[in-house]
Amino acid sequence: MSTSDKSTPTSSVDWSLALSTARKLVKPGPEISREGAVAAVASLRESAARAEAYVREVTGLHAEGGTAPVLVVDRPGWIQANVDGFRQILLPLTAKAARRLEGSAMAGVGARVTGLEVGALLSYLAPKVLGQFDPFFPGNPGEPGGRLLLVAPNIVSVERELGIRPEDFRLWVCLHEETHRVQFTAVPWLREYMNGQIAEVVDSAELDGAALAAMLRGAVEKILEAVRGETEISIVDLVQTPAQRRTVERITAVMSLLEGHADVVMDGVGPDVIGSIAEIRAKFNVRRQGQGFDKIIRKLLGLDAKMRQYRDGAAFCRAVIDQIGMDGLNKVWTSPETLPTKAEIADPDAWVKRVHPQPVAPAGGQDS
Repeated sequence: MSTSDKSTPTSSVDWSLALSTARKLVKPGPEISREGAVAAVASLRESAARAEAYVREVTGLHAEGGTAPVLVVDRPGWIQANVDGFRQILLPLTAKAARRLEGSAMAGVGARVTGLEVGALLSYLAPKVLGQFDPFFPGNPGEPGGRLLLVAPNIVSVERELGIRPEDFRLWVCLHEETHRVQFTAVPWLREYMNGQIAEVVDSAELDGAALAAMLRGAVEKILEAVRGETEISIVDLVQTPAQRRTVERITAVMSLLEGHADVVMDGVGPDVIGSIAEIRAKFNVRRQGQGFDKIIRKLLGLDAKMRQYRDGAAFCRAVIDQIGMDGLNKVWTSPETLPTKAEIADPDAWVKRVHPQPVAPAGGQDS
């Protein structure tokens, strides 16, 4: 399921150190008996199965040739999965950086420092993630690839914190994550498209000393402005060339679509399916906002931007569905050319006019 913990000689990130650091720093999960843990895992697997059927019915999306596996994991398991994922995605970039540093006395030091930083980041995120679809995990031959991770201790922790019914909350979380699984398994080209966009960012990365120094100088100024509340910035924004920004805009548009689409599906159920859905959404929205120092960290890591992706993408999907129904929205999955641009996410009418030049009658079925 996972690759070796050892870093390759050409890597500029000590992945083994990243993994051990994250596991050492991550907070323990909530106290729960062995029987309770086994029951929670079984409940999440059952919820995932229920959610999959609902998502396929509502969206009309169906995978050919199987689907991705569902894994219920603990925090260290989530960390391992993300170290594997980061290593795979960043392999071209870290190899390029290592070649630039080859023979330098700082090469090994830099890899260890970066490993420590990645480990600290993962230890911060590990208690916060409820579920995640990893589209980059390689599948078996003939299968679509990817895997769905449900982080059991985090889901149990949040349902206790918010005082909501576990069975309702688990199904609600699974609806969102299952929507991502269906998106990537039912749309065969989507995984390769995302891989291609990330590869463009990596290939255009500036790694010479002068460029890195300039980015760092700008980073300090922008971080100070963000902390003072004068601007909104994330770490991702600090390392983009103009060419990367254009690619990141395409990635942002797709992520907004995927997250918004999943939010629309998860909120499309009524109280007959999830009895406490109104209470869950109200309490969860408050929790998403973050407070104090955590709010600053979220801003710098770009997590506030992810919250906007949920909001803006959901508004786009709802506006399109209101106009031309779910079948009309599903045109986005036809090809990369029918995906909305970042500007169209904010202007759904523009996407409808471009992709549906002729009026389309609203389709029957789910209104979200």
